Amino acid sequence: MTLFEEWKDLIENQTEETFPEFWKEYSEAETKIYSDILDKPNEKVTGTLGDLACGYEVRPVIFMGFLDGINSSLKKENDFENFDEQSNVEIQIEPEKLFYNMLAAGADYLYGLPQWTDILGEDKMTEIAKEYKKSKTVVKGKKIGRNEPCPCGSGKKYKHCCGRN
Repeated sequence: MTLFEEWKDLIENQTEETFPEFWKEYSEAETKIYSDILDKPNEKVTGTLGDLACGYEVRPVIFMGFLDGINSSLKKENDFENFDEQSNVEIQIEPEKLFYNMLAAGADYLYGLPQWTDILGEDKMTEIAKEYKKSKTVVKGKKIGRNEPCPCGSGKKYKHCCGRN
């Protein structure tokens, strides 16, 4: 079983009893790793998955979960479907994309880290937050009146065509 499969299995098999302990371990590890990466946002973190997990003092499967979460925010995504502890990992973040994805994940303990102010600045953080909120806003299209021509082009009134129940 690959580490990625172990990670998926770990996530899918959480119960109400095991989830709090799992979440505590995962969120503490994630916060520690992100804090370190955000302290040096322009540096590329490289090494084997096992060595990096050991350096951050987390289990390799938990580090795999971190990689799963951050992958879409990297300059070069990793293909970790077949990763094991000897697999080489490259982590170089795109700060704006990472901040946006943290907002989308609702990870306030991550997008609230103090390093963000130094990396992006208050104005940029506000702009990204507005962009995120705007992406979640649903805009209704123009309402078609019952007696207006049907937009399908049939020539009938809407109420006698596509507006029928």
